[in-house]
Amino acid sequence: MTRLIEYFDKFFRDNLLRLHLSDEAAAYLGNILLFLSALLVCVIIYYILKYFAIRIIKKIARKTASKWDDIMIDKKVFQRFTFLVPALILYGLAPPILADITNLGPIVQILIKIYIVFVIMLVISSFLNALHEIYLTYAISKIKPIKGYIQVVKIIMYIIVAVLVIAIFFNSSPWPLLTGMGAISAILLLIFKDTILGLVASIQLSTLDLVRPGDWIEMPKYSVDGTVMDINLTTVKVRNWDMTITTVPTYALIAESFQNWRGMEESGGRRIKRSVKINLHSVKFCTPEMLEKFSKIHLIRTYIEEKEKALKEYNSSHNIDNSVLVNGRRQTNLGVFRAYMIEYLKQNPKVNADMTLMVRQLQSTETGIPLEIYVFSHNKAWVKFEELQADIFDHILAIVPQFDLEVFQNRTIQDPKGVFQPIGG
Repeated sequence: MTRLIEYFDKFFRDNLLRLHLSDEAAAYLGNILLFLSALLVCVIIYYILKYFAIRIIKKIARKTASKWDDIMIDKKVFQRFTFLVPALILYGLAPPILADITNLGPIVQILIKIYIVFVIMLVISSFLNALHEIYLTYAISKIKPIKGYIQVVKIIMYIIVAVLVIAIFFNSSPWPLLTGMGAISAILLLIFKDTILGLVASIQLSTLDLVRPGDWIEMPKYSVDGTVMDINLTTVKVRNWDMTITTVPTYALIAESFQNWRGMEESGGRRIKRSVKINLHSVKFCTPEMLEKFSKIHLIRTYIEEKEKALKEYNSSHNIDNSVLVNGRRQTNLGVFRAYMIEYLKQNPKVNADMTLMVRQLQSTETGIPLEIYVFSHNKAWVKFEELQADIFDHILAIVPQFDLEVFQNRTIQDPKGVFQPIGG
């Protein structure tokens, strides 16, 4: 290579001397022409690599079964290597070519070094992007996202690149600069406060498995109610059910409370917990006529017969005077209705009978007796879940009058003066 440089140097110098230039001018211009020729060779090498070598690599990648090489091409790892090879060649050729040019040589060397540092940074950045994309092809990526760690590595790399560029520009060692950064650590902590908090939060979220991409979370403070799309170093991106997108600081998921519905999605069902209020005045003891009427309902026929037999035996054994309804134990229309609803829910194929299933009374209020349905739906999808919930309460509202019960509802009447006044149900 040295002989080749000497040959072209002599060639340019001899031709310039023929133009009646001085020895000094011929030597100076000859070195510049030699450097431009080397630069042209590097450009040619770049295009050869870009249009031939990369195409060959792409063809090989298409024929292989693995996906990692395709991802490396998509993230332009190999393409950015084509910028590095000519730069390294030029870096090797520049010193002997520009050795005689006192002013220009050092400047060109500095520029080439800075260029090489930036190209190496781009190659490493592309490689990290490809590494993350390859990681996403594995199932563990849904449980343990690493995007935050990739971003931390990039930040560290950017800091190192900045230090190296400054060191190259001033032709000094980078170690004093790195040591001196300790003096401005407080400023750096202030500047990168969110990044540092996000890094700690990302580690905690990943280690404790608090949230994953695809989880349904709720954070009312941030108007978040939807699916996690992405978790990175500083923000968590959530697509809400109204199709809006909300970004939340990553550290907010650690510093504040949020609700994650993953447990429900991984369980056997989704909970229905809703009540209907029964008018207090409609609750009564069951008469023989009422029991005969209720016995015709298929779901509770056996229940009524067995319950009535048990009550009669109890009252008989305790010498109860049945002429007074208060004495002894008796069935109520509300109790029979609760038994009916339990059987109805057990028979419903959309309800998971293996999970908690109950119909219970809550504390009575001035608006009636809340009768709560507490069951789990087999289908956890939102639309199907709401359909089942609506079907159950449609049935309750339609069947309540059959048990001589009333659903409490605030009603209005119009007095003769045309003023609407509310009355209890």
